[in-house]
Amino acid sequence: MSPVLYPARSRSEVPFEAADAGVLRVMSNSRTPVFCTVHASGRRRYGYWQPYDSVTNRGGCYVALPTPVCDRLYSQGRITLGEPLVDPAKTTYRVWPAHGPVAPVRIPSAPLPARAVAQALAA
Repeated sequence: MSPVLYPARSRSEVPFEAADAGVLRVMSNSRTPVFCTVHASGRRRYGYWQPYDSVTNRGGCYVALPTPVCDRLYSQGRITLGEPLVDPAKTTYRVWPAHGPVAPVRIPSAPLPARAVAQALAA
C-alpha cells in the first residue's frame, strides 16, 4: 500500500469552521468586548481584555486576535464596527458580530447628492 500525499495548504486556505469559528465565538461573548484599533499609520489591531482567573492563574492581560481573520470576517459581513472613538493617534471601534448575513458597508469615494441618498433609502 502506497502512502497518500495530500497537497499542502496555506493558513489562508483553512476552511471557515476551523479558522474563524474561535474568533467569532470570542466576539459573540457579551462578557468579552472586542475592539478594533486603527492607528494613524493605518495598522489595524483587534483584541480584548482577558480578566484574571484565580483558578487557572491566567489572564489579566490584553489578548490580540489575528488581524487577517478579523479583516476577512469584516469583508464577508460577519462582523460590524460600532461608533468610532477618535484619538489623535488612533481610532477605536467596538466590534459586534453581525445578525444574519449582512453585506459589508461600502463607503462611497465621492459624496452622493441628497436626492440620490433619499432614493437609495426609499428603495
